Amino acid sequence: MKQLKNVIVIAVIAFGFSTMSAQNPNAKITITKVVEASADDVWTELRQLDNIDKLSSFVAKVEFTGPKGVGGIRVCTAPDGQGKFKENILSFDDDARSYTYAVVEGVPAAGMVNNFKVVDLGYNKSMIVWTSNYDKFMKNPQMTEEQFNGFLNQASNEMIANVAKAAAK
Repeated sequence: MKQLKNVIVIAVIAFGFSTMSAQNPNAKITITKVVEASADDVWTELRQLDNIDKLSSFVAKVEFTGPKGVGGIRVCTAPDGQGKFKENILSFDDDARSYTYAVVEGVPAAGMVNNFKVVDLGYNKSMIVWTSNYDKFMKNPQMTEEQFNGFLNQASNEMIANVAKAAAK
């Protein structure tokens, strides 16, 4: 019985640490979604980097240059053709099923860094974790910080749902 308790304690500690490492406790926004698909299937969809226009109604066109990983740059154009934002891929790790990107142009926030991570939950389930953080919101006449965070939540929830749908097929 004592051995069983030790195994349970070790499992709880291990699960707790893996969950903590999946999220950034300092992020301004964290969105998670449990997916009825393996972590490998979800990562296969998410790791493509140049298909955001297929996953988000907020992006009509993606221009990707450079390597498909660290150093890659993507410029996303809004459906109206007017709005554009530029992202630099800062880290990319197939083993950890994670990538981090900085939004360097086109948003009213300085020092914006976002991260996608796919966590294997076993039993053909996984969890997508998206975090966003920025140093400073730049006041502008087009939106408030609350509206900006609302947009980030809406856009990332839609993208995560579409990644989950594609991976579950």
